[in-house]
Amino acid sequence: MPDIHISGLTKQFGDTKVLKGLDLTVKEGEFLTLLGSSGCGKSTLLKLIAGLDQPDAGSIRLGQRDLLALSPSQRDCAMVFQSYALYPHMTVGGNICTPLLMRGLNFWGRLPGAKFFSANTRRVKAEAQANARKVAQSLGIDGLWERKPAQLSGGQRQRVALARAMVRHPAVFLFDEPLSNLDANLRQALRTEIRQLHDQLGVTFIYVTHDQHEAMSMSDRVAVMREGLILQIGTPEEIYTQPANLDVARFVGAPRINLLDAEVRAHGAVWAQGRQVGHSHGRSGTCHVAFRPQAGCLESRDGMQVQGVVVSVEYTGAEQIASLQVDGTEETSVFCLPANSHGIRVGQTLRVSVPLGEIHLFDADGQRRAFEPFSVLMGEAA
Repeated sequence: MPDIHISGLTKQFGDTKVLKGLDLTVKEGEFLTLLGSSGCGKSTLLKLIAGLDQPDAGSIRLGQRDLLALSPSQRDCAMVFQSYALYPHMTVGGNICTPLLMRGLNFWGRLPGAKFFSANTRRVKAEAQANARKVAQSLGIDGLWERKPAQLSGGQRQRVALARAMVRHPAVFLFDEPLSNLDANLRQALRTEIRQLHDQLGVTFIYVTHDQHEAMSMSDRVAVMREGLILQIGTPEEIYTQPANLDVARFVGAPRINLLDAEVRAHGAVWAQGRQVGHSHGRSGTCHVAFRPQAGCLESRDGMQVQGVVVSVEYTGAEQIASLQVDGTEETSVFCLPANSHGIRVGQTLRVSVPLGEIHLFDADGQRRAFEPFSVLMGEAA
């Protein structure tokens, strides 16, 4: 299947611009996730690709084909919804077979009793049953064949929805937050199954979620969206280790990335927490240094020293999450420390070292800029 090319896509509802000239290329056979908070336009984009809505401007092309000129049924896209969207009066088998029957039979062939008068209708229904059974077996739900949706758990319903999409053998799978209604353990299991399904089928998956863990653990590439635009697109590792701007850095990663005021002085010297921590080319002025909560350690090492008063401590089993109020900052800085770190108490003053290689540098307007850490810290200037 060719790449999907989206150019200048705009969509407005009333006075609200949901998509603002969005550009995106989805590579053939890749697993691409659209990641962003509610209202950023990711579900709207998915519906425009599927043909459930029309854009105000822009183009969507599948290779040389103009998808906007095609009806939803001609686009060869299968969509899996957050709400499952199963037919409540039909059995599992009936739900899975429906796309094949809608494609293979006309109105008269779909009427009750038509199979008694038409050999072609009997043949199409038999083939649909056989194909649907194979898909149901691959997802482990063939034992639920005669049940109706009301008799199924949330995970079973989602597998039926997946089977109904798979049975058509579409060119593109579209997932609109399919796991958000499930509990944590089931979400983890289905994340693995969906990724394995992609590897098995080898077709294009476009997945929408606000859950960064889903995006980072499943995707080939992630497109981080905000207010109708794509802020950054890249592999999960690129998004996490090289965020293009502060919005991406703060959205990806848990707990949220820490941010401290800094300054770029003459000759590109970067100063933070009373010390020169590195060098950056470009204009001088105020900026921000950022670092992940997992980067800090209590051992005395060469690095940026962050000192503050402990305002809260959370024990999670694998680690202790300590929040520090650092002098001169409004936001607390959070550190994920080993679970066996003894003596961390609310109200005490704690000093944490952050390796210079773990520091990100952002301009005052939030854009990433190059940062070269020093191998050894220099003392405070006189």
